[in-house]
Amino acid sequence: MVKVSLREIRNDLGWRLRRYRAERARARSKATFIGITGSSGKSTTTSLLGHILAGHGTVHAQVLANTLKALVRTLYKRMKRAGKVDYVVFEAGAFEPGSIRPMAEMLKPDVAVVTMVRLEHFSKFRTLEAVAREKKALVDALSAGGLAILNADDPHVLDMAAGARCRVVTFGQSQAADYRVTGIHAAYPDRLGFSLRWNAGAINVQTPFPGEHFWLPAAAAIVAALELGVPPEKVAARTALFEPLSNRCKVQVTDGGPQFIVDAAKAPWHSLNIAFEMMAKAKAVRKRIVLGQISDYAGSSRKYRKAYAIARDIADEVIYTGDNAHRSRASDADRDSGRFLEIRTPKEVSDHIKQTAVPGELILLKSSSNLHLERIALAWTHDVRCWIPACGKQEGCYTCGLYEVPFEEHKSFLADRRLERRRRRYERLLGGLGFRRRS
Repeated sequence: MVKVSLREIRNDLGWRLRRYRAERARARSKATFIGITGSSGKSTTTSLLGHILAGHGTVHAQVLANTLKALVRTLYKRMKRAGKVDYVVFEAGAFEPGSIRPMAEMLKPDVAVVTMVRLEHFSKFRTLEAVAREKKALVDALSAGGLAILNADDPHVLDMAAGARCRVVTFGQSQAADYRVTGIHAAYPDRLGFSLRWNAGAINVQTPFPGEHFWLPAAAAIVAALELGVPPEKVAARTALFEPLSNRCKVQVTDGGPQFIVDAAKAPWHSLNIAFEMMAKAKAVRKRIVLGQISDYAGSSRKYRKAYAIARDIADEVIYTGDNAHRSRASDADRDSGRFLEIRTPKEVSDHIKQTAVPGELILLKSSSNLHLERIALAWTHDVRCWIPACGKQEGCYTCGLYEVPFEEHKSFLADRRLERRRRRYERLLGGLGFRRRS
């Protein structure tokens, strides 16, 4: 006989109630619901589309938190606070087989956008076909009156059009795409620009992104906005003013110091070449690449060895950090000359860069999120004091915001902050009579 605690029963009932309330909220809402998925680019697509639509109506965009729990919270809690909403843009992530379908069934999207299919979460999916089946669940959830926006350049995405009950629109560099992207160019410090042409018109797009690979999420968001009725000139203007997401090739320029491209949210194998190509095309007085952990390949020396072989031909200095720093197989000559450095902790990498920085040099910080390499760039503008090698938090340091507090003090700091907020709330309720913590 399985024993179930009262806490487990209470938690289960609470979850069921929240799901019920979320389903009721979705059923009552008159907003247009847009679901976005893909192995890469979905966060940028979601954020940019939300930004464009915000100039056309009221928007709730759920970015990065892309799980069923986040969707439930969005539907029954956050949308209620926001009041009337014209558009809900939700990023749906796939972490294991069967993770997207319950989100799609609850979201009931009017529009579904699929960016690409790549072999992320390798240990869970194993094949591209398995990833594609998972992503297709969002398209399958569309009604006959819905719209699927698919990447025409990715055969696994394009195949999702087969059997679709809804209208399908494609985008990409393919001549067969409904919205065709041409003239892609970016060579940092020159930011990404491209042209988008379709049967009804054309626009030239200027973006704030540092690499050419951002054409895909940018085009996906722009096509969705155009299909939702946003005028082309407004789409172009809003895109030019977009502020890219932190940790997703975010550019940080320091005063009299280096320039950073911070790409430390994730590092699936397919994304390394994309980031390295961006660095190869960039123009700078010196280039350095800091590589942390490759996603899903923590124990594979072959991947780290191959990554180093590519990086060394691009950068003047390559730094490997983290528990897998020893897997580069860099030659003794590269080690002796300083072409390659094996530095185990982000704090030591930060100290090395501060001691050897050249004004105007370009430094790529690339890793999965566990090492929080963004602290290396933050240390140039903030007093970073949280340098624990791996804190275990999924959120980035920009979101966490506690990088100026030593890790061992985080709990007490948060407790004091909660108490201060509670005190201020009581003061407002009591008309300023005051609420003081007893010593």
